[in-house]
Amino acid sequence: MNCPHTAAAPAGRSTGAVVIDPMVQDLDGETARLRDAGVLARIDLLGVPAWTVTRHAEARQLLLDQRLVKDIDAWELWRSGVVTRAWPLIGMIDAGRSMFTVDGAEHRRLRTKTSQALTPRRLEAVRPAIEEFTEELLDQLEAGRDENGVVDLKAVFAQPLPMKVVGMLMGVDESQHAMLTRQYKAFFSMLTPQDERLALLAELDVFYAELVRERTARPADDLTSALILAEEGGEPLTEEEVVGNLKAMVAAGHETTIGLVLNAVRALLSHPDQLRMVLDGEADWDAVIEETLRWDTPTTHLLMRFATEDITVGDEVIREGEGVVISYRAIGRDIEQHGPDADAFDITRPTRNRHMTFGHGPHICPGAALSRVEAATALPALFGRFPGLRLAVPDEEITKLPVMTQNDMAAFPVLLD
Repeated sequence: MNCPHTAAAPAGRSTGAVVIDPMVQDLDGETARLRDAGVLARIDLLGVPAWTVTRHAEARQLLLDQRLVKDIDAWELWRSGVVTRAWPLIGMIDAGRSMFTVDGAEHRRLRTKTSQALTPRRLEAVRPAIEEFTEELLDQLEAGRDENGVVDLKAVFAQPLPMKVVGMLMGVDESQHAMLTRQYKAFFSMLTPQDERLALLAELDVFYAELVRERTARPADDLTSALILAEEGGEPLTEEEVVGNLKAMVAAGHETTIGLVLNAVRALLSHPDQLRMVLDGEADWDAVIEETLRWDTPTTHLLMRFATEDITVGDEVIREGEGVVISYRAIGRDIEQHGPDADAFDITRPTRNRHMTFGHGPHICPGAALSRVEAATALPALFGRFPGLRLAVPDEEITKLPVMTQNDMAAFPVLLD
């Protein structure tokens, strides 16, 4: 199946590059091709050439390298006009000013309040709410079975749970959750025409700007209000900066957890011996979560950083102005880091915690701990309520969403008992 946007992409594919499939028809094969292409691989993103890093050690090095920046104006293809707003992936790179798009002191300034709001103490305080949401959704899962006993685990459980949690933290009314889910799903999908995707971004800007103005007038005990209110003697964030942070945090805060929960369930159902180990108490849920994060990462490719000067990595040179993608799924299966069986799911693996799925360095995902808390609540509750949970279709019939950056499924039909 061809991506409907490919014809509108900038001309000139990168010769010999690994083409990143927008339809995600063979993610395992793509991961293997990237690893085989070397530590640094040339890739093609809808007609746009870039580098990607595929090994753990070199990715760790590059994620700390201050010569790689988030500023899109450092990208030669953007400066020269080869890449424009017509490119379908531009909204994931040029998403407005936020902690995700700046570096250095400005990044620290924009990130500080979010980090303060997601401290271990704050997460412990919201854990009872996460447990309550989980039980409510498990009830809905049981009630939502069709005449054949089938229910979509994603639509009824894995998708609404993180949206309820991030909505609570941000102060987004629950009546808006379904709308936000639809908006983000359409934004990330490669089936959405680019003019519609840009319109979605504009609509999200309006939605979050209205939320910010509401909280500015009437602050509440939520992250939105915390981002607005300046610390004594500190410089307040602008409305644009608060909107940018919220827009990106809601996207990252629910998409990552959807992938983590579903990928963990799928891995356990396809490895019943390991599921039995967990249910019998021979292994813990943290082991499941960390091995899932390593083996089947929620984020496949993180777009993009740009070289401000030439950077040598092994035998290759990233030239000034070139873009670099972080391919977390390939990195998670690095045999130099995890051994010759890195392609295998194994919750007893000694290196399962030594992954970088949430990033590394200054831009490490601020919501990583929250995603882990949600998964550590959802998974044992799900299998505790439904220990006989199983797929309602053969595993090979589970299809991926056409999303180039997220490792997400279109649906996950299951039988509960």
